[in-house]
Amino acid sequence: MPLGANKAAIMGVAGVSTADVVLLHDTDYSNASSADITSGIDSTYGEYIFRFYNINVATNEAHWTFQVNAASQSGFNETITSAWFYAALDEIDDGQFFAYSTGHDQAQGTGYQTITKSNQNDADASSAGELHLFNPSSTTYVKHFYSRAHSMGASVQPYAEDTFVAGYINTTTAIDEISFKASSGNFDGTIKMWGVK
Repeated sequence: MPLGANKAAIMGVAGVSTADVVLLHDTDYSNASSADITSGIDSTYGEYIFRFYNINVATNEAHWTFQVNAASQSGFNETITSAWFYAALDEIDDGQFFAYSTGHDQAQGTGYQTITKSNQNDADASSAGELHLFNPSSTTYVKHFYSRAHSMGASVQPYAEDTFVAGYINTTTAIDEISFKASSGNFDGTIKMWGVK
């Protein structure tokens, strides 16, 4: 990926780039039920990168999730096949985990895809990470994606959790909208979207 001088922009420490990486969306959300990005995803770019910062869920143990719409469709219910795993360590160092989670993958499912699970809703708790969506305007191929994120997980002892999800949206229709939301309740946080040539 030819980031070059645009690396600073993609890492979120600079403003809009005008070359290979272009900031297309930068919104702070407060007590939002969802973040629906319904413009800017088109054939201009072969990859879209979404980064989310300081996502604080209102409902304890809510998951951070996403779904998409194919062109001219609604409802954010496209068919997804995915794999999801995580590594975690709790605050008192007596619980360590590294596992595949069948409860958060999808096999031709149409629900919102989990990015981070069971988020703590304390005032100081949040999740952050990124999602890559490849060639969403293709009318020939399925649409691949992957995400890596980190969250403060909710449990008897809060824990640090590193999560990984990858998969494909099983449609050859172009994807032009994306939605992020908590699985239950509202959320606060910032979401940015870049187009990558």
